[in-house]
Amino acid sequence: MNAFTYAAFFEEIDKNTSIEVYRKIFDKNVQFKDPFHDIIGVDKLYKIFEDMYIKLDNPSFKVTEIVEQNNIAYLKWNFHFSFKGSNKDESFVGVSRVEFNKEGKVISHIDYWDSASNLYEKIPILSFFMKFIKSKINS
Repeated sequence: MNAFTYAAFFEEIDKNTSIEVYRKIFDKNVQFKDPFHDIIGVDKLYKIFEDMYIKLDNPSFKVTEIVEQNNIAYLKWNFHFSFKGSNKDESFVGVSRVEFNKEGKVISHIDYWDSASNLYEKIPILSFFMKFIKSKINS
């Protein structure tokens, strides 16, 4: 597998993608890290995505840039979704650093994105506090 194949996987996954598909893509001891998770194991990774499809409506990724060298790739992506019960479409940009093993499976996937402005500020109760904190920092 290479970064382009991996990007296609992320653009095509949905709530019906089985654990068996994840096991073909990811090493059994894959490390996954983002602002909310730091786990090891393909089964735990699958659970994160399973939960995402329960908590959000229509989550999807669109990869817009790929940089690959040897067994390391960086993917810039847009994540589109809406919160359950909301008709408002949301999106934000992130970057993933992905490492492949010699067999072509993903052994590390680390996401970089701003959870404060991309999520916390969009949740009504938290948005007030986040904007207040930002105003104090910026003054």
